[in-house]
Amino acid sequence: MNQESQKKLKIALDAMGSDYSPNSEIDGVISFFNQNPDLMNSVEVILVGDEKLLRDKLASNKLVDKNITFHHASQVVEMCDEPTSILKNKKDSSLYKGLVLVKNKEADAFLSAGNTGGVLSVSTVLLGRINGVSRPTIGALFPTKNKDFCLVVDVGANAEVKPKFLYEFGIMGSIYASEILGIKSPRVGLLNIGEEESKGTSIIQEAHQLMKKADFNFIGNIEGRDILQGNVDVVICDGFVGNIVMKFAESVIDFLKGSFKNYAAQGFINKISVALFLPILKNVLKSLDYQESGGVPLIGVNGNVIIGHGKSTPKAIMNMINRAVDAIQKDINRQIEAKLNT
Repeated sequence: MNQESQKKLKIALDAMGSDYSPNSEIDGVISFFNQNPDLMNSVEVILVGDEKLLRDKLASNKLVDKNITFHHASQVVEMCDEPTSILKNKKDSSLYKGLVLVKNKEADAFLSAGNTGGVLSVSTVLLGRINGVSRPTIGALFPTKNKDFCLVVDVGANAEVKPKFLYEFGIMGSIYASEILGIKSPRVGLLNIGEEESKGTSIIQEAHQLMKKADFNFIGNIEGRDILQGNVDVVICDGFVGNIVMKFAESVIDFLKGSFKNYAAQGFINKISVALFLPILKNVLKSLDYQESGGVPLIGVNGNVIIGHGKSTPKAIMNMINRAVDAIQKDINRQIEAKLNT
């Protein structure tokens, strides 16, 4: 089947979501099509936001109409807005209206670099959960020394969990790693304070027993040091622990940059040494850069949703769109539903 005969994939993008909106979003969409000319006839990006503002910024761009369309929203969700307030008072926001497009089957995916709690709550209310999912979860990609990625779930959606939730995270994470990351029989580990089955809280111990019987490649308990070592492909934890791990990892780049800057400031020889080492450092730190993965998937809601970093650059937005295309084409949600209901 050629591309012209296939159904066009429609991706709704919250054009007012990031800290640098709408410029990051617009430039990211343009970069996506420039980097993927083969998708010109098969992907359409719907920019959701202030239509006049968006049209003015894209006035002379030839991608408009065929590849980029608009859906007007008069309100903007701020980072400080509470989820309940968004649901009640901001139904004409780009975040809310973008998710309505997915709910009404007018878009195949929704992307936002805006309010994470808002995206999570509105997605759950409007789209509902996949049949068999107790709680949706957010996953984040971590680099490993093997140059592969490791998926960590949950990284903030569920601060408190039940053993059953962790078991379901294992199923969802395993499918995502297999289909999107291309890892055959991904190794799933339960994050704990030790490898022994007797370690951890009663919730962790009970989840361990559930996972031992699961139909995925469960390798047992793993520790924090295993994540970057590449000893595991999917890490399962509650959102409280996962969010701390993610935020700590995000701080590593700034810490290393600051350390090298301070070292260089101590003398001319130090400055020369840092200058010589800088290209290597940039290459190593590239794998830790959130822009490379684009965004994190919201797994378990009945629709394709990807959440980006508030400071998303055009490159991050472009990679969010790439990840959304993969998720749509692989039909991840139906695979999760089938697995959970077997």
